[in-house]
Amino acid sequence: MGLPGLRRLDHVGFTVPDLEEATHFLVEVLGCEYLYSLGPFRSADDDWMTEHLNVHARAEVVENRFFRCGDQAVFEVFSYTSPDQRHAIPRNSDIGGHHVALYVDDLDEAIAHLERHGVGVLGGPTASKGPAEGNRWVYFLSPWGMQFELVCYPNGKAFDRERAEQEATA
Repeated sequence: MGLPGLRRLDHVGFTVPDLEEATHFLVEVLGCEYLYSLGPFRSADDDWMTEHLNVHARAEVVENRFFRCGDQAVFEVFSYTSPDQRHAIPRNSDIGGHHVALYVDDLDEAIAHLERHGVGVLGGPTASKGPAEGNRWVYFLSPWGMQFELVCYPNGKAFDRERAEQEATA
């Protein structure tokens, strides 16, 4: 039994070292739409920040901004201060490592766009095999070092095509 009432992913939140730099990157390079800002937020209650957000009790959300990316994804981008703030960016291989994947219509055109904007693209496009055959992808780094990925599978992935064929014959 899954999570009752689950509909979709609502948003992805991440913390950046420079909110203005992140805003420029998200809006001017990726093409996200700025929506609104909140903050600052800190708590006079000694336990609230730790209890509700799993951060240091004296952490402060200086500001957080919301951006729509494409048709539905929303990024909630935080600027935090905290006495115990770490500055190391996790790699995919680290516990808690992550990346954000963005679907594009034309992978090669999107890579060229990123390169024109001086974005660090990691290697060249990779063609997936097995159940993901039909997908091409590449990783790139934001100005603050966060990992993003571009994906493109205009004719679907092998898994999707096989599933559609099975449903059509059922």
